[in-house]
Order: sequence, then C-alpha cells, then structure tokens
Amino acid sequence: MSQHGRGVDLDTSLGYLLKEAASGLRTAMEGVLRPLDLNISQYACLELLAQRPGLSNSELARGAFISRQSMSIVLQSLEREGLVVRPAEPPTGRVLPTELTEQGRRRLEDASAKVRAVEDRMRRDLDEGDQERLRRLLGACIASLRSTGR
Repeated sequence: MSQHGRGVDLDTSLGYLLKEAASGLRTAMEGVLRPLDLNISQYACLELLAQRPGLSNSELARGAFISRQSMSIVLQSLEREGLVVRPAEPPTGRVLPTELTEQGRRRLEDASAKVRAVEDRMRRDLDEGDQERLRRLLGACIASLRSTGR
C-alpha cells in the first residue's frame, strides 16, 4: 500500500518506473531523429522494413505499436519523401508490400546510429549481466501481460 493508504506508490511502482523510462527514451529518440526529419513511428517503420522487406500496412502498424490508420499516414509521408515504395496495384490479394528505397536505406543508417547512441547512453551504467537480466525480466513481464487470465 502507498503512503497515502490507497493507490500506487510511485517510488516503487514498476509500471510507473517503466513508463518514466519509456518516456525518457522517447524524448531522447525524438531529439536525435528530428534533425533527420523523422519521427519515432517513421523510424520504426524504416527499421521494420529493413529487417523484413515487403511487410503490409497492418504488419508494420503492429510492429510500430500504432493503428493501421496512423501507419497509412506514416507510409504516405515516407513515400512522398522517397524513402519507401509500394506498388500501385497489389501483386496478389489486397496487400501492398512496402520496401525501402536507396534513399530510405541511407536515412535509416543515419537514424539507427543515432538511436543506438541513445540506447548506449541509457544502459551505460549496466554491465552485460545486468543488461541480460533486464532483457529477461522485461520479457517475462511482457509474457505475463500477454497471457490470458492466468
């Protein structure tokens, strides 16, 4: 119980600490991506496409943790900037597979280096063992939240 007798003790709440860390990470990432004319959703989309070319709008939205409608807007902006291409007509079915352009690859290379530097700064006081434990513990938290009713 918190010192106020109800609610969550923000000093010890794991959820609150995770939110604070995520907020700090987001702010730092936005700061390094802004000079590259990218936002976090655009960066996530480029990173996903580099690792899994041809993903659909729905798959990209899930991977970037945004809605399909928001991803449509992201893809339109990336297309306008010449960073991604999609065929005018779907090759099969209704899915328009998206791929990076050469310009998109170069922008992503710059963005990835800057994001890696932010992540390096975030974990600079953690040794390899701490980092591995943190990955394992966060994975366990994610798995617990995804499990249904257990």
